[in-house]
Amino acid sequence: MATTTKIRPRALVRASGGPRYAVALAVDALGTGLLRPFLLLYGVTVLRLSAPATGIAMTVGVVVGLVCMPAVGRWLDRGARSTVVAASMLVRVVGVALLLATPAGHVWPFATAALFLGIGNQAWPAAHAALVATVAHGRERDTALAAGRALRNAGLGVGALLATACLAGGTTALQALAAVTGLAYLTAAALAWSVHLHAQPAARPTHGSGAEAGPRLRALLAANVVYAFCLNVPEIALPLVLVTQLHASPVWSAAIFVANTVLVVTLQVPVTLLMSRVSRRTVLALAGVVLTASYLGFLAATSLGHGWAAPAIAVVSVLCTVGEILYAGSATALVTVLAPAHVLGRSLARFQLSTGFGLAVSPAVITALAPHGPAALWGSLAAATLLSAGAVASEEDGRHRGGEGDIGAGESGLPTVSRVGSVAVHDPCAAHRTTAPDAVRP
Repeated sequence: MATTTKIRPRALVRASGGPRYAVALAVDALGTGLLRPFLLLYGVTVLRLSAPATGIAMTVGVVVGLVCMPAVGRWLDRGARSTVVAASMLVRVVGVALLLATPAGHVWPFATAALFLGIGNQAWPAAHAALVATVAHGRERDTALAAGRALRNAGLGVGALLATACLAGGTTALQALAAVTGLAYLTAAALAWSVHLHAQPAARPTHGSGAEAGPRLRALLAANVVYAFCLNVPEIALPLVLVTQLHASPVWSAAIFVANTVLVVTLQVPVTLLMSRVSRRTVLALAGVVLTASYLGFLAATSLGHGWAAPAIAVVSVLCTVGEILYAGSATALVTVLAPAHVLGRSLARFQLSTGFGLAVSPAVITALAPHGPAALWGSLAAATLLSAGAVASEEDGRHRGGEGDIGAGESGLPTVSRVGSVAVHDPCAAHRTTAPDAVRP
């Protein structure tokens, strides 16, 4: 398949699900940015819960929310697309409603609200990826997934900035932000549902075809748990090191987080397009190498002393963000190509399980390693990430490969074919069929 490095906005919007779906993503991200960074603060200041109780409730909500992923995967494999996306948003509306109804001092209603928010947050990525994989194919799909991530990060950033500006209003402002978040989720769910995208369930391959089972993703899923740590480095690891160990101004942590957001928003699509001439597996392995180099850079920066350490960490954080962009632009896309059509939903659900688990355990791992010194923290992360990159690069894809409408040429050079039935799209702006295969490189 010929690749292109040009960004065509109209084609990108169509490949991402259409204008209404793009608006739904933006509204959902804006609402999430209004509340999610301040959920801990809501529990402590509005509900008067202790910080440990609030943190445990939030963590339990995220972890237990992962339990829903097998069911989400099966629902997607029955052909549901926009309905699952809308459901993930509606579940969060329930979470916000419970949050607003929680009396002060009651931790269990707060934990229940965090659970519903966690279910929605865990279900959304797999549902969104399945929808995009149904509308777009080949490298167009990769770019559409990258555009969705850039749009979501932009919405999250704007929402967080608006919420920060409103925090001077105290507890009343936090309650108002929660209410606006619920309305945003409700609006986004209605817009997503209105797209009415449904895929005909793919026929299960006949016995003996060699394609009955799902793809062998063990190494990829295990590696993804470690890769996912990079998403929490700007939010958790760097502020922890800068403020508690190097005693630097919190301004450095804020600047790094803002720079990370801006770089992801501006570079995710161009970098994904640039790397489209390279196999997705190679890009994912390269992401691990870049992340490893950044972790070693953080280790070296911390040894420079208090005057130079903070600026050096800020510089190295740019390299870490590049690794994050390479990872995000290739990992989900690789799963959509490797997964046979009849288990696409379950494969994406398994991938989200590994991502969610990595994000859930990374704060505990980072905070446990940090007191033992920079070598323990950054050395451990570097070693684990480099091993993960090696596992990704060496894993065999098997003879069968595909995703929707793809002809994959494996690293072995043997072409494989997978197709799905037609896609019913009732949004004229999103109308697209995936019955015509195109050549791609996983």
